[in-house]
Amino acid sequence: MMQIEDSVFSPYQTFSREEWAKLRDLTPLPLTEEELEQLRGINERISLEEVRDVYLPLSRLLNLYVGATQKLYQATDTFLGKHAKKTPYIIGIAGSVAVGKSTTARVLQTLLSYWPNHPKVDLVTTDGFLYPNEVLEARGLMKRKGFPESYDTRRLIKFLAEIKSGFKEVSCPIYSHLSYNILPDQQQVIRQPDILIVEGINVLQANRDRSGGSMPQVFVSDFFDFSIYVDGEESNIRQWYIDRFQVLRDTAFRNPDSYFHRYAELTREEATETATQIWREINEVNLVKNILPTRFRADLILTKGAHHAIEQVRLKKL
Repeated sequence: MMQIEDSVFSPYQTFSREEWAKLRDLTPLPLTEEELEQLRGINERISLEEVRDVYLPLSRLLNLYVGATQKLYQATDTFLGKHAKKTPYIIGIAGSVAVGKSTTARVLQTLLSYWPNHPKVDLVTTDGFLYPNEVLEARGLMKRKGFPESYDTRRLIKFLAEIKSGFKEVSCPIYSHLSYNILPDQQQVIRQPDILIVEGINVLQANRDRSGGSMPQVFVSDFFDFSIYVDGEESNIRQWYIDRFQVLRDTAFRNPDSYFHRYAELTREEATETATQIWREINEVNLVKNILPTRFRADLILTKGAHHAIEQVRLKKL
């Protein structure tokens, strides 16, 4: 795994959890334990203490960034003699499968909505921009679901371009983890939020055109005002994936409508073996080849320890 040098040559400032927690200043903790329980992902152990130490300072930083960006847009429109359009501040969240991106996104969405100057915070996951299973099957990509080629990136970029252009309504597809497919007749409608959080494993990728063409390329991350990478050691993430698989075996997989219902009757040992095989053949390959190399493109890196708690924060220098 690549390392970031903690020196004057590093693009990041590094904070221990204790150092980062002090930057909370006087930001109040608005969540209760019951509310946090609703935000936790499967097999997540996030605590109110972690919200206070890590996510409250982050929400304070983002609040300052959003305010500064709003003023910059207003200044530019004043200069150009235009009426200022409402342009959402877009935050991208990346990281491996099972690392806790979704919980990070939901907690941030909730905390940011408490700040008075940007109360409307929407969340979109890039799962909705996966090609439908029938398309993936036709292209021989079902075992590469989650890899860059399994996403309709053109559609995702169009969606973000319309958001940044100030469209009053923009729709995007909805993905069902139960059926493991796009819901054909359902759409999520985004109506000019103050902040839009975009969460997905590959949102920081910047793959170059291999055709040799000279046309400029547009990447998903070009539309982000701020980006976050949720990090952890590969061995830890693998174990979190296996643990989550075990929980799903006892819960969601037991639903007859679940795409993975066939795993519900596995013994614990068989489930561990199956999850490990899936990790090695699919998720580990995707992490090493596609996801991990994007880590240093993030503005902020949240690094988790073995117990799923964030232990270190790296903030990119301006």
